[in-house]
Parts: sequence; C-alpha cells; structure tokens
Amino acid sequence: MPNPKTLADFAGLQRQPAHWSSASIVVVDPQLEYITGRVPLEGVYQAVEEIGTLLSMARAEGAPVFHIVHHGRPGSILFDPDGPTSKIIPAIEPASNEKVIVKGLPNAFAGTSLKEELDRTGRKQIIVCGFATHMCVSATTRSALDHGFQATVVAAACATRDLPDPTTGGYIKARDIHCSTLAALNDRFALVVKDHTVWLS
Repeated sequence: MPNPKTLADFAGLQRQPAHWSSASIVVVDPQLEYITGRVPLEGVYQAVEEIGTLLSMARAEGAPVFHIVHHGRPGSILFDPDGPTSKIIPAIEPASNEKVIVKGLPNAFAGTSLKEELDRTGRKQIIVCGFATHMCVSATTRSALDHGFQATVVAAACATRDLPDPTTGGYIKARDIHCSTLAALNDRFALVVKDHTVWLS
C-alpha cells in the first residue's frame, strides 16, 4: 500500500509554518476547567508549558495574541462563568495588552468578534493552541479556513481526554483521539507541527 497523502499534498500546496511576522496566535480555552475541573485532560501540564513557550515567542516577536475563553450558562456544571474553573490558568494568563474573547460554542469564530479582531491585525496566518484538541481547537481551526486564515496548529500545545466509543461501548484513549484529530486537521484545514522548535531552526 502506498504512503498516504493529505489533500493538501494532492493539491500541491507548499505549506510552511506560520511566520511570527505575519501571524497572530490564538490560545483556545486555556482554563482551569481542564486542570481542576470536571474534565481534566491527559498531558495538560506539558501542554500548558508549551503554550507558555509559544506566548513568550509571540511577545518577543510582537505578534498579536488572542485568548479565547469558554463560558457556559451561570450555574452550569462545566465552564460556569461565575465559578473558579472558568478562569484562565495562572501560568498562561494574558498580558495587559492582549485581547480576551468570550465564546459560548466550540468554534471560537461563532458569535464572537474573533474574525474582526484578526482582520484588524492585517495578518492572514494564525497559530492555534489550547484545549481540547478534538473539540474547540478542531472546531476553531476548521472554521479558520472558511474565514480565509491559514492555520498552524502546535500539537504539543494541545491536549484532550479519553472519550466513550459509541461503536463498541468501550472508550478511546486520549492519545489516539489527539493524534487522529490532528491528522484530520493536517489533511487540509491546517499545517500541524510538533512543537515550538520548528521556529528555532
């Protein structure tokens, strides 16, 4: 069987990681719900460390930074906007000049000002990281293509959790969900890179 190719390969797209001089960084849902809340993620601490590294690089390069936070309804089990776990993880808190955008759906473009804020930068590339890989990172990255943005997703700066397998009654491991989601995004929606070291060479 021949080596599989992405749809981007078939289209002859020459994809390179977003360059800091022409990109913004979008940090999706970097919230305590994923650490101390009801949906802790596998590998979340390592991902937070990687996000911190990316934020340091973005700030050093003068790249715009957008922090997305998810709010459920007041009193909801997950992402209660009045509860402690909706807060941003302290290690990766926004700088005073960075925009925080609240969303209520998985896709950070839906019902928010994210597209308008990105358009104001004049940059058409975005670097995406955050949580959870299979849910809001995936939904936001897919939508970015529809809005005319070229996305680079940093694998080490994302994380997810085990999920029930609806076909077997068992469960699918977080690592498998993470890798499968990233492979699907890399097929056409984005370029997926391993970690921040792609910008060090």
